Amino acid sequence: MSAVPPVPGYDGNDLAGVLPRVVASLGVRHSPYAEMLPALEPARSAVVVLVDGLGLELLRARSGHAPYLRSLLASSPAQRGTAGFPSTTATSMGTFGTGLPPGRHGLVGYVVRDPARDVLFNELDWIDGPNSLTWQPNPTAFEIAGRDGVDVTMVGADYFDGSGLTRAALRGARVLSAYRLADRVDLALAALRGKGRQLIYLYWGDIDRIGHTSGCGSLQWVEELERVDAELSRLARALPAGVSLTVTADHGMVDVPFADRIDLAADADLVAGIHLTGGEPRALQLYTVPGAADDVAATWRERFADDAWVLTRDEAIAAGLFGATAAGVDERIGDVLVAMRSTACVYDSRTIKPVLLELVGQHGSLTDAELLVPVLHAPAS
Repeated sequence: MSAVPPVPGYDGNDLAGVLPRVVASLGVRHSPYAEMLPALEPARSAVVVLVDGLGLELLRARSGHAPYLRSLLASSPAQRGTAGFPSTTATSMGTFGTGLPPGRHGLVGYVVRDPARDVLFNELDWIDGPNSLTWQPNPTAFEIAGRDGVDVTMVGADYFDGSGLTRAALRGARVLSAYRLADRVDLALAALRGKGRQLIYLYWGDIDRIGHTSGCGSLQWVEELERVDAELSRLARALPAGVSLTVTADHGMVDVPFADRIDLAADADLVAGIHLTGGEPRALQLYTVPGAADDVAATWRERFADDAWVLTRDEAIAAGLFGATAAGVDERIGDVLVAMRSTACVYDSRTIKPVLLELVGQHGSLTDAELLVPVLHAPAS
């Protein structure tokens, strides 16, 4: 489909605006975010929780299992945000951590091309990736807050500390690690007992993990939502006076039937003209051989018709899918982009990790189920 797809809102009410608005609420001086609207109420300290994979449509549909989050849905004035494109964790962490759209921070996909080496690398695990600080040189919200005297703490898994993605998108925080969500909540509460202004970022990934392995329509997914809701409720009740709480997510998810999956390894027409296949199954980034981009786009548009949005790189940038795009970042983006509208996905069994072929829940595209995320805020008491 060649029609212009839905464009994420990069307007301060999206995922890019979450940390900037929280940082501004802490009174950080000389913050580039100070004028972002709508402003949050001032707070002495703040906790920001990102629940990986908890899309807004999923939360609304299952809100009966999440009484605390349901109460935030009812009371938060800005509950609807967009993750940005592609709606995938690596890109969203860049957007969340820097307050910039993907075209500015440069983390433009799950698997992308490094133009300097003409090779693909995975921005999530960063194995054999480029230098994180040159790939994403913009200051993070954590760095900006820290320079103004805010004590910034990230609570998550131990492998976050020093990872390529953390250095690119979330640098500037000390890392505290724990395996169980209850222990992460306890660490967050303990950190709040420190002196001065505190910014605590807590990450939880099991909603996403279970959605991938069992499906976001599964009983296991609902049970995990109930556990998350109970712990967030406990966190909220235990917050000291003067501390705000914000809950968001990096993307949503859809379940993809195995019958709707296409393997590029078995389709000579679709692979014609493609040099490298990046992105992910619901948001492909096709790097073509020289001069083949238009032919590849035409082939994919004819094959997928109304099942996908197919755009050339120039069309995607002009449409604003990545927001304002900095010089050099455009070279990282595929020559042809394919974002799924239906429940279909496309993968290449010759290059994808075998475990990824079995995933039930997937994301990355521009449907509301994947793109919309909750932005829920409880002001300081």
